[in-house]
Amino acid sequence: MAIRIHHLNQSRSQRIVWLLEELGLDYELVRYQRDAVTHFAPPELKAVHPLGKSPLLEVDGVLIEESGAIVQYLCEQHARFLPPAGSPDALRHLQLMHFAEGSAMIPLLLRIYVSRLGDGGAPLHGRIDGEVVSHFDYLESIVQPSGHFIGDSLTGADIMLSFPASIAVKQPEGARWPKLQAFVRAIEARPAWQKAMAATEG
Repeated sequence: MAIRIHHLNQSRSQRIVWLLEELGLDYELVRYQRDAVTHFAPPELKAVHPLGKSPLLEVDGVLIEESGAIVQYLCEQHARFLPPAGSPDALRHLQLMHFAEGSAMIPLLLRIYVSRLGDGGAPLHGRIDGEVVSHFDYLESIVQPSGHFIGDSLTGADIMLSFPASIAVKQPEGARWPKLQAFVRAIEARPAWQKAMAATEG
């Protein structure tokens, strides 16, 4: 199996490289750098996919897009990091896989983009702040005693939620989420995470 990951710096593709390291798979890392001024992806990435977004995973020449689909595909292909099929945890896992991008990232992205509007964005701040707090209060409430989101060990849901959680704990409200802070610290202490960060940002 030939695996190639198209990686954009400071992007969600870091967690895909982390998953590849956790799975112990060989892969080729193709790096792309954001424009220093616009922070946009370079045009070279659009040559791979019309939207010019990352992560993009190539497996034996087949291109797979979207973080959640990539994580699900890799976990299923290698029978790792998934709850037992048909179990209540499997349904919960499916929901959290989609929650990571479909819900948790939205208020964070809105905060980032609206902050660039200066005073023009002021009317939206209250609503966005409320959404950030409600979404991450919810995630804080469902962290298991194990420190994971599902069961007692690492799953695809942890991998997907690592990105929004790592952003959330750096927000002004971060102190209200000690379980998420511990979750992020535990992830960053994993050898596979550290190898992935060295590969992607080193």
